[in-house]
Amino acid sequence: MPMIHWEKSESVAVIYMDNDENRHNIIFADRLNAVLDEVEADKTVTAVVLASKSTKFWSLGIDVDWIGSQMQQESFEAIKSFMYKMNEVFKRLLLYPVPVIAAINGHAFGNGAILSCACDFRFMKADRGYFCLPEVDLGIPFLPGMIETIKKAIPQYKLNELKLTGKRAGAKELEAHHVIEKASINAEALMEDVLLFAKGFNKKRGIFAEHKKRMYKAAIDAIDNADAEYIEPLFLFVTD
Repeated sequence: MPMIHWEKSESVAVIYMDNDENRHNIIFADRLNAVLDEVEADKTVTAVVLASKSTKFWSLGIDVDWIGSQMQQESFEAIKSFMYKMNEVFKRLLLYPVPVIAAINGHAFGNGAILSCACDFRFMKADRGYFCLPEVDLGIPFLPGMIETIKKAIPQYKLNELKLTGKRAGAKELEAHHVIEKASINAEALMEDVLLFAKGFNKKRGIFAEHKKRMYKAAIDAIDNADAEYIEPLFLFVTD
């Protein structure tokens, strides 16, 4: 089974990340973009759910072992290519012509948390799993596009806390601050809640996409125009 695959539940496409920790590398980015192409080509799809087959992890973000190996091999162009391809994923979700709902059934850390923020809505199970932006402790500054993507999903006061402390937040806390739509009691209830929500959508793709294009303009502009300033020189880490 591919690391990312999808199936339909009536008019809803459920995309499953299926690689345990669902870490992001160039293969992950290419595959997710390809699956998004497949789903968009099905004109009967009215909503997308982004889920994980793991019982513990939704996505732990960047594949640090892969990045480390590329650094050791001085494969700098591969790292740049990955960063741009992940930006394609984020931008694709931001502009996707049907609603995309993250079903967070486990830990969402770092770039995984950002991936959930690129979705239009988020649900999370309450009995296990944390949302965390630990980069302040890892020496990794976010790109401008990442920051703007997170800002459209998390209120500024809460983002300030989560980003600058690196603390872990559970579903109930995120629900209280409107980061997620609902803290579902467990994994089974999570999928029931998400699918019920998703199946309530039947919007025309053109107007839905235009709403998103205008709403998320700051994030899209940052991805298109600001991120290269940091990607090209590989200014992706701060060691002091």
